[in-house]
Amino acid sequence: MIVSDFLKEQNGIRHGFFTREGGVSGDIYASLNCGFGSGDKAENVRENRARVAAKLGTTRAELVTVRQVHSSRVIVADAPWQPGAAPEADAIVTSTPSLAVGVLTADCTPILFADPEAAVVAAAHAGWKGARAGIIDAVIEAMEGVGARRDRICAAIGPTISAAAYEVGPEFEAAFLDGDAENGKYFSRAAPHQRPHFDLPCYCRDQAQAARIANVEVLSLCTYQNESLFFSYRRSVHRAKADYGRQISAIVIL
Repeated sequence: MIVSDFLKEQNGIRHGFFTREGGVSGDIYASLNCGFGSGDKAENVRENRARVAAKLGTTRAELVTVRQVHSSRVIVADAPWQPGAAPEADAIVTSTPSLAVGVLTADCTPILFADPEAAVVAAAHAGWKGARAGIIDAVIEAMEGVGARRDRICAAIGPTISAAAYEVGPEFEAAFLDGDAENGKYFSRAAPHQRPHFDLPCYCRDQAQAARIANVEVLSLCTYQNESLFFSYRRSVHRAKADYGRQISAIVIL
């Protein structure tokens, strides 16, 4: 489990960006795969989630995730949902103690938020589509709706694919530049004739900072390059693997 230096200093919350280590799954899912959407055995995923919940000081039943759809939709949760009934969204906000809210990733950006004074926390899944659609602003507004203040909210951006590993097509770059020419700073090329690379964590960081929250920390860990620690969708594609595991990032009010 990896923690944010800033979030761990906040009273009344516990969090973790969990790696792929410490679970019971095998083969391509080894070992802490927390994604029911994978082809892993359901009993393995349940046990892995139970281990995550225990680390956070809660129970597997109180560790909730959503069906992620690369959107800007945020759910405000005050109780766990029934098994198999997770709503479609890409972020969860809660002010309920012991309810751990989490997101699953395998290259996309996990972001954990907290206003410890208001006892409001959130977890967001920010792929490029969701980040571009405004998931970060939507989370902050939803947190304000249950008592948080943006000038007290701190955020930590967890392990995600780095720009060095995130090669994209020219149409991807053009879409971002058409929306805002300033987005050009998030693209780089090793040489003029080569395809662009996109800096997703930097893009997310700048969106969070533009929202004028209190603090944004970037852990700067690449899921693609650190195979022993993280699952990676892109790495699985490059190796022609049939599937991939998902790591979880979660936060809870104690």
